Amino acid sequence: MTGPMRPAFHEGQVLAAADLTATVEYARGLSARHARHLHEWGVAEGLGLVTEPRTDPVSNDRYVEVRVSPGYAVDGTGREVVLTEPVVLRESDFEEVNGADPARDKEKEPYPVFLAAADREPAAPARPDSCGGTGASTRVEESYEISFGRLGEERTVAERQPPAIGDPPVGPSNPWRILLGYVRWVGGHFSGVETEARGVPVRYSGVRADIVSAQSGSLTLRTGQSAQEGKPAVVLSGGDQPGLVFGLYQGGGTVDPLLTMEANGNLKIKGSFEGTMPAGSTLVTSGTATDGMLLPLPTGITAQQVADGRVVVHVHLTPRTPPALGESLLYIPVEATVDDDLRVRCRARLYDLTDRTGGVVERPGAADFLVVATVTATNGGG
Repeated sequence: MTGPMRPAFHEGQVLAAADLTATVEYARGLSARHARHLHEWGVAEGLGLVTEPRTDPVSNDRYVEVRVSPGYAVDGTGREVVLTEPVVLRESDFEEVNGADPARDKEKEPYPVFLAAADREPAAPARPDSCGGTGASTRVEESYEISFGRLGEERTVAERQPPAIGDPPVGPSNPWRILLGYVRWVGGHFSGVETEARGVPVRYSGVRADIVSAQSGSLTLRTGQSAQEGKPAVVLSGGDQPGLVFGLYQGGGTVDPLLTMEANGNLKIKGSFEGTMPAGSTLVTSGTATDGMLLPLPTGITAQQVADGRVVVHVHLTPRTPPALGESLLYIPVEATVDDDLRVRCRARLYDLTDRTGGVVERPGAADFLVVATVTATNGGG
């Protein structure tokens, strides 16, 4: 087995075209392997599908013109694809691929748009020189090809496997297609664009790494290329106050901390905390309820969990006696129950010992409650 061959030169050597080509191919292979194995392939910058409203001069129908914006991508073989100017998608190209598609209603499904690298000869090839040159071109344009796909064809692109480690960048006979998005087609024109269809979104480039280090002592992860107000960010800080912060960007570019983990393990949260509990966990809440009141569930327990049987609720009620009734009044609780909806039923009777008619008054009462919620052992921890 041999590794990559690096060209070497010596004094007095006659350089053939193959020697110079080998120099270029070695550099291309080095760059391709770096991009292929240290990064995830996909769109790196731009290349979005942009629409511009238009009107059909014959039918007066409204439609959109679709352009691919300038940008940069890397395919699965490590080859770069560069668009320096916007490219207008031609409706005739779409019709050529999908015009005779009677199996589906084209107005309901978005169709994929692909980008692939392509080699082309420059428009003006070099002329033969005075030393008997062949006149063959001495340049190759690393160009591109934009094409439309049939419905569902985006899945073959998403599932394609990268080449072996030693393989060169993709050649023109087997182009690696990159999904740019989807177009909708109505009445012979484009009607809109999408970035995802049938579970396959546009793929963006990424990084493969087990370690990411920051030179400034602070590492930030965010969802956009720039800090945008209201967007989330994760900040890992070192220095004098090390910690981990999750929050949202404010107008000045600072992060409003919603969750902070300090170096000593302290956790600070703005808002409530919700999550699954392991089997056997117990939560408790208590207080005082009057007749007709719904008892609250402990924090973190939902009515749906109780209804599904994932949580078992136990309730204990202790009737309360009014603090001052007078020596001649007798207060006797007669009912302190709770129904399946956790609604309290609490009644009491009041006897006046000085009333010779034996009058009895029944009225709503109050009770101290204790609600215990236990996660069952068969709920999978949820």
